[in-house]
This record gives sequence, C-alpha cells and structure tokens, in this order.
Amino acid sequence: MEVRDDGDAQSRHQQEQQSPPTASSKQLQSSPNHIDTNSVTQRSTLDSFFSSVQVRLLNNFQFTGKSFVRDFGITALQKELMALMMTGGDLGVSAFPDGDSIFAWTGTIEGGKGTMYDGLSYKLLLRFPVDYPFKPPQVKFETACFHPNVDQFGNICLDILQDKWSSAYDCRTILLSIQSLLGEPNTESPLNASAALLWKNQEEYRKTVRKHYMATGDSLEN
Repeated sequence: MEVRDDGDAQSRHQQEQQSPPTASSKQLQSSPNHIDTNSVTQRSTLDSFFSSVQVRLLNNFQFTGKSFVRDFGITALQKELMALMMTGGDLGVSAFPDGDSIFAWTGTIEGGKGTMYDGLSYKLLLRFPVDYPFKPPQVKFETACFHPNVDQFGNICLDILQDKWSSAYDCRTILLSIQSLLGEPNTESPLNASAALLWKNQEEYRKTVRKHYMATGDSLEN
C-alpha cells in the first residue's frame, strides 16, 4: 500500500496558489490604459448622427421662421389693403398692389386743403420688405414734388420711415403722415435746401410747387 506524503501535497497546493495566472486569465483582467476601439467607433458614429440631426433641425427652423415672417407680412398687407379701400378715399389717400406682388404698391395722396399742395395729387411707390411690419417700407414720390423734405429723386425724409418706425404703423398711417408733411415741412433738416429757403415766401413757393408738378405731365385741378 502506497502511503501519501501529506507534506508533499500541502507543498504542491501552496505552489499552485502562488503560480502566475495563465494567458486566458490575463485576458479577463482589464488594463487601466486599455482602449475599447469598438466603443469609441460607436460613440463617434452616434455623435456624427446627432450632429447631422441638429443641423437639419436648425436649417428647418430657420426656413420655417422665414416662411412664418413672410406669411405674417402677407396677411398684414392684405388686411391693410382692405382697411385702406374702406376708409382711405375719404381721407385723400389710397394705395393698391402694383402687379402680382403684394410687397410692391402704388399709392396716391391728395394735397391737404388750404396747403401749398391743395388740389394736387401725388403718386408714390411703396416697397415692403418680406419682414414687414417689423421693418418699414421704402417709400418715394413718383410724381415730382418740390418740398423741403423730398429730394430730387423722390426720397422722403420722414422719421417713421426710419428710426421711429413701429410695427404698430400701417400703410394708411404712412400715407397720412406724408400728406401731413406736405403742409407742415421740417425746414430745420431739409433734403431740399432751396425749397426750405423758399418756404418763407409762400406765393413764390406755391408757384414753384406747381411748376415742378406740371413738369411731370400731371394737370392742375385749380
């Protein structure tokens, strides 16, 4: 009968516990400097995907925003046109779209009673921006107008068409303001210095106004 040496068995057991791990066990241990390339690739793909989604959403928002502003302007101008057709004639002002574009109008103002422009009818060009009424329209005289605040090209110096503009204003407000400006010019900051100087001589001023008016081919009512 073979007698097992308990001392040898205990020694072998201790050696097995102290022996280094095998190659397979090393693979189960994670190194602190190890980089999972598959995980990095997945994250990079996800980042690219979400980035492209954000760009598409932003572009869609910008396009939708511009469309909304344009549609808002069209609706506002349609309402203003109806209101002007109902009340403008009684006030001596009118305006209608010029052609197919709602953003291009031709307006008319009658000179106020008792002013240097009494009996005269002036045509104006109105060009509304797509973000109207948040921005003012461009307005200029088509009929030659001799006036301290109107230059030779028909441009008008009126504060509500510039820095004093408010989205609360409408086309009727603009036309009535220009009509009022004809009778009450601002001679302190003129676009036409000659007209501003001549304003003091009302008779000569009146003659000059009509002279310029007739030069455009328009007839005088009186």
